[in-house]
Amino acid sequence: MSESRDFCADLVAELEGLLKLRSICVAMKLFRTVEEIEAVSRIRRPKVIHTTDQVVAQAARLGWTVGVTADDLVGEQCRVVVGLGKADAEWKSGKHMTGVWFATDADAANHQRAMHVVPSHQYQALAVSPLASGRLDPPDVALFYATPGAMIYFINGLQWSGYKRFDWSVVGEPACADSWGRALKLGEPSLSIPCFAERRYGGVLDDEMLMALPIAEWRMALTGMRALSRTGFRYPFSQYGVQQDVRAGMAVSFPDRAGPAK
Repeated sequence: MSESRDFCADLVAELEGLLKLRSICVAMKLFRTVEEIEAVSRIRRPKVIHTTDQVVAQAARLGWTVGVTADDLVGEQCRVVVGLGKADAEWKSGKHMTGVWFATDADAANHQRAMHVVPSHQYQALAVSPLASGRLDPPDVALFYATPGAMIYFINGLQWSGYKRFDWSVVGEPACADSWGRALKLGEPSLSIPCFAERRYGGVLDDEMLMALPIAEWRMALTGMRALSRTGFRYPFSQYGVQQDVRAGMAVSFPDRAGPAK
């Protein structure tokens, strides 16, 4: 289903209000041809070589709409995650990471196998843009950075109706395989702890986590957070006190926890 600009803007405005976001929500979309990204309104094309983290940051921190091909990215590690590179034998070996991130060739190869990556040979380009702009219509996934407190509230919203347990993993470096790589590949909500590269090159703050997910899941989370708000659960969470009698506070939501009258 096509997502209109006004509709995306409304989704973003509501999420920003509920979670007090400090950066821009981002749309991400893969394209089968370079001509398709060049047709996107107000698209920017890099003049220098970037990491994917930098490209995402240009949308999340600067509000730009940016399109890239494999030639714009610094190496296969960035390219393969989003399906623009070749997961060949050399890449799978991970030898370029031995002695840098991992102790042995075996450790490096195990890491490469653990990463979520988009199948290659299907796409030639990737674009990112502020979600509210509606320029990538519809996006493959949307993503946003938020504090751990905001993230658990968002997850609570996802679990309000049709509950399911989320099992996320930490691949290490690069964590983009846990976020947009996983979301693009599986079409599921994907939470990550941003890695060194995201923080060094993508401007990610020390207290930020990253969520990437399809728009349909975004709507579900908003519905759930509205319901939680009506029951009195809102972000940011108010502090109750580490030495107070907890029963009075809990009784607001769970009357049976009030305890016997004194």
